[in-house]
Amino acid sequence: MSDTRYGQPPITALEQRSYQNVSGVLGSRLFAWIVDIVVLFFLGWLVFLLLVLLGIVTFGATWFLIPAAAFVTALGYAALTIGGPRQATWGMRVAGLRVETANGGRPDGLVAAVHALFFYVAAGTVALWLLDIACGLFRSDRRLGHDLLTGLVVVRA
Repeated sequence: MSDTRYGQPPITALEQRSYQNVSGVLGSRLFAWIVDIVVLFFLGWLVFLLLVLLGIVTFGATWFLIPAAAFVTALGYAALTIGGPRQATWGMRVAGLRVETANGGRPDGLVAAVHALFFYVAAGTVALWLLDIACGLFRSDRRLGHDLLTGLVVVRA
């Protein structure tokens, strides 16, 4: 198993990966989500005002972008913060959390945006949201459903 002729590192067993501290992350994630909602509210208003001002200059052409602005703002926020060097949204930083891949690596922006998309889809429907939360309650690693789908883990920073 230590053959590196093909330029790939040797395969290691799952037991040899670094320890990921997931104690108490579900309650902290709720707190982080509330902080992120407040941040996204103000960020969304800034984007809205910018599009309104640009709409005056462009004779209303950018006003057609206003319905998609909240969606793009939320996904962009997640992609830039979780996919960034600190691996956490502002709410996660306040709560002392960060996001890693399942093997302890750093997530990129696209995976972070897809992670946020899955979260917002699950939160938008009661049945999917309950299933998403149930995954975290019954798993020992406290990963929610959208974490499992994207291969991410929320850990203590």
